[in-house]
Amino acid sequence: MAIAKAERLMNLALCLLGTRRPLSKRELRGSIEAYMEAGNDESFNRMFERDKDDLRELGLVIETVENLDGETGYLARRDSNRLPPVSLDAEEAAALGLAAKVWQQARLAGAASGALQKLRAGGMPEAEDPYEGQHSAIEPRIPVHEAAFEPLMLACRDRRPVVFDYRKSTAARPETRQVEPWALECWRGHWYLAGYDRDRGAERVFRLSRITGKVRSRAAKYTAEVPDVVTVRETVASWAGESADRSALIRLRAGAGYPLRAKATAVREGGGGGGDGWDELEIPYGHGLDAWLVEFGPDVVVVGPADLRADVVDRLRAVAGA
Repeated sequence: MAIAKAERLMNLALCLLGTRRPLSKRELRGSIEAYMEAGNDESFNRMFERDKDDLRELGLVIETVENLDGETGYLARRDSNRLPPVSLDAEEAAALGLAAKVWQQARLAGAASGALQKLRAGGMPEAEDPYEGQHSAIEPRIPVHEAAFEPLMLACRDRRPVVFDYRKSTAARPETRQVEPWALECWRGHWYLAGYDRDRGAERVFRLSRITGKVRSRAAKYTAEVPDVVTVRETVASWAGESADRSALIRLRAGAGYPLRAKATAVREGGGGGGDGWDELEIPYGHGLDAWLVEFGPDVVVVGPADLRADVVDRLRAVAGA
């Protein structure tokens, strides 16, 4: 069975690499013996989709093109699947080994390990691992708990539009979003996707933990140009008030809101007077602070400025009325 599948994958790869125009499923089925022997269309479609995904996992760049008749075709351009010789010194090899360790608790653990094995088989030097045999209290890790991470990572790699349901921090129900994904990045322990929102006609950043249900990919071309540099962290930092130029005064329930306390420039315990269990904090005030404060619910009361207080109240009323 393993030999038969390997032969089928090899034949499919040769067909896609050898064609000058996109080949439809019908044409591929008529060119590969294993596909011709498939019992029915449903069996062939399942087999073909698995094979196509397997080839992409192996690194083959397969393009999906729609012809004038609306029929979907596939091809793998040689210039997109040709890499220069890989040449790494010992320090670069050590850096890659450390990077692979970062993904040990994530869904990319297998892919990272497989990539290292391929590079070593191609002549990459075996670098001495400075962490081997040590049980350090601090180790590099990137946790990935969101189910949306893997399909979005593949969609970014293959340049495929996606559709998913997304719940904003101020909304009680999710909305369907059609997005052309650009890049994924981890910032302050959370994963974010940057891309082009087709419905809004603009760049948007989405927090993966707020994506509900499955991420569905679409076989279509991007309608917006992908920027050379996607500044996910800078965008999220701006929305989170990291580029603040003012100060806000809030009251925070004692023992709550530790992320807010970490950002505070001044803290007065029992700031309301009378030891009522509330502290008074001064925190940087920038774009997006209102959305962040809403997440702490009844543990936060905004004292000022007035426009921030009004924005927080409006967001709370929107959630309560949804």
